[in-house]
Amino acid sequence: MKIQGKMFIWLSVFVLAMAIVYGVWSKEPAGTTALFLAFGLCVMIGYYLAFTARRVDAMAQDNKEADVADEAGEVGFFSPHSWQPLSLAVGGALAFMGVVFGWWLMYFSAPLLLVGLWGWVYEYYRGENQNQ
Repeated sequence: MKIQGKMFIWLSVFVLAMAIVYGVWSKEPAGTTALFLAFGLCVMIGYYLAFTARRVDAMAQDNKEADVADEAGEVGFFSPHSWQPLSLAVGGALAFMGVVFGWWLMYFSAPLLLVGLWGWVYEYYRGENQNQ
């Protein structure tokens, strides 16, 4: 994490320099403001990563002699197949079309959204994916 923190701090220095140069040359307030905000975001992320790196154990990426296999391990838990995102996508598409064509489409989209959300939240409490 130390490397990522340093990278973001150096990126923030670069973005600050570009914001100053852009602001002086262009005299355009929107782009200059966006670059200064990007500078602020880079500083926040870099500070967080550097702050967190002091409190966690050294990782393989912090060791210059480390191999790729040193960081190997379980990547995480990935959900099996699920039909719930399809229900949410169709319900969301109908809801947004309801804004365009008429609010009456919300009567069809709300049940799809609720069923999809309910099914996705409680997917691991019933059926074949139930946690033991």
